[in-house]
Amino acid sequence: MNEKSRKTLLIFKWVAGIAFLLFIAADAGSWYLSRKMRPAIMRELKDLVLNSTDSLYRIEFSTVNTNFLFGNASVVDVNIIPDTNIFNKLVLLQRAPNNIYEVRLKKLTIRNFHPLRFYREKKINVDQLLFEHPSVVMINKQFEFNENRPPRPLKSPYAYISKFLKEVRVKSINLRDIRFKYVNKNHAVTETDSLKNLDITLKDWLIDANSATDTTRFFLLKDVLIDLNDYGYATPDSLYHINVNEFSFKASTGQLNIKKFSVVPRYSEMDFGRAVGYAKDRFNIQMSDISLNGIDLPLYVRKQALFAREMNITNGYVSVFNNNELPSRGVERMGKFPHQLLQTLKGKLTVKKLNLSNVDLSYAEYDRDSRQKGKITFENTSGTVTNATNETREKLKNPFMLANLSTYMMGQGKMNVHFKFDLNAKDGAFSYDGNLTRMNGNVLNRITKPLGMVQVKSGVVQKLSFKVVANDRKANGKMDFAYKDLSIGLMKKVEGSDRLRKQGLISMLANALVINPDNPNAKGQFISAPIYFERDPTNSFFSFVWKTLFQGIKYSVGLTPRKEAEIEAQIARFEKMKEDREKRREARQRRKDSNP
Repeated sequence: MNEKSRKTLLIFKWVAGIAFLLFIAADAGSWYLSRKMRPAIMRELKDLVLNSTDSLYRIEFSTVNTNFLFGNASVVDVNIIPDTNIFNKLVLLQRAPNNIYEVRLKKLTIRNFHPLRFYREKKINVDQLLFEHPSVVMINKQFEFNENRPPRPLKSPYAYISKFLKEVRVKSINLRDIRFKYVNKNHAVTETDSLKNLDITLKDWLIDANSATDTTRFFLLKDVLIDLNDYGYATPDSLYHINVNEFSFKASTGQLNIKKFSVVPRYSEMDFGRAVGYAKDRFNIQMSDISLNGIDLPLYVRKQALFAREMNITNGYVSVFNNNELPSRGVERMGKFPHQLLQTLKGKLTVKKLNLSNVDLSYAEYDRDSRQKGKITFENTSGTVTNATNETREKLKNPFMLANLSTYMMGQGKMNVHFKFDLNAKDGAFSYDGNLTRMNGNVLNRITKPLGMVQVKSGVVQKLSFKVVANDRKANGKMDFAYKDLSIGLMKKVEGSDRLRKQGLISMLANALVINPDNPNAKGQFISAPIYFERDPTNSFFSFVWKTLFQGIKYSVGLTPRKEAEIEAQIARFEKMKEDREKRREARQRRKDSNP
């Protein structure tokens, strides 16, 4: 190694050594300042929280660790606690918020608090506050005096800090893996809900001379981001698991996205009712690609009322099954129609428009007589639902929820149906009308054979239209059913087996004497069928709608109660003739046996 290289290496060693010594000295100075200033920092931090919240909250902690060299700090054993005495005073002054919070965590990390800026400009600027694994309790009590208040403080916190500071700003407040508990004190009995694995990011929290009146901010924030991944819980009755995957919300846009939502029954179709002990609808729901737009976050925070301008669901299914082999609970299921259940939700909900795309709907029953399952499906369902709400003010504007849907019945015939639900009706009043275009009639066997004991041997549905007005007791309406070449078989159960067998003689009589093979007939006469169906009050909404329409179909083809009675009478006559013929045969045989 030449002389020049040795000198270069020696200079580098000296520079590195001096830099290291300076770093050690700075770190030691930072440690010394931290120790010396710790009592003052702890005192100022407590005063800042107390003053900026109008004395409503206080912060407690065991110690503060600071590093002035890197501008980082941590607060250990943190408790942010509301003062109930101050809260009660604020209630009397009509200045109390609807929500108060309790926050507890092991460590609060403060990253890059810019100490020089504090000394030179009297500004506290923090890049990040990190709350890891906090426990948050939110207590809600709604006050009438907060009804129309904007999402801004009544009095700017700047008034409390202006003597000492020009600004307090935190770029990002991150709460990771939150254990969240919601306490609802708006009813006679306090209600609680809880949530885990929640992440919340609060963006650009600012206290200065203008932030409290800045209309682009809410609660002094520029934005709120909420994320929840793979969350699930069991329903209180332990019959279902509810799962949410990839939940995200951005307050500045008011948009919420959910990748997948599912309601999964714990038991199979046949075991579900057996576990309950009686016939009960079993739901299996999965929805994908859900989005809600125009969510009002301040309204939700203040009143736990969810308002959305628009909701979209793309891809999914809703499957309903009931085992009618089991005994009915014997309890009238009144007030259980969809629009009635909406009114019973604890929280206020308004979705002005719901858009559905590619959703499959199905309803199935296991029949006690046929001992088979019948199923009707509505595939690739798309359309809109408007004014889905239980909010009184929204219902005063418009008391009806409308559903306009397009679907494919049994995957074949295109069907358009329109529902109109009266949201204020105590008797569950609603109406629906629709039409079904060309479809092969035999695809209906999946439901008519098990549940109606009727087999469609042939026939083409040309057009079916219906109009029904109903409530939770009965349905009235009219059906126009145009078809060609209809032939049916009446079925009965084979004893000792789960098979169904066609009743040849009865079917022949039905087709020859009762069934209209064409509508309109050869003379161009068209039969419109009246509908009048009284609901079994223990049956579900889905069963009620299906049985009402099935009655209209039966009446259209000629299977009215009078015609069915005629068939039964004719069958009785044939059975009597058969019995008499058998008796005569036996009598002849006895005479032969007595005269060998």
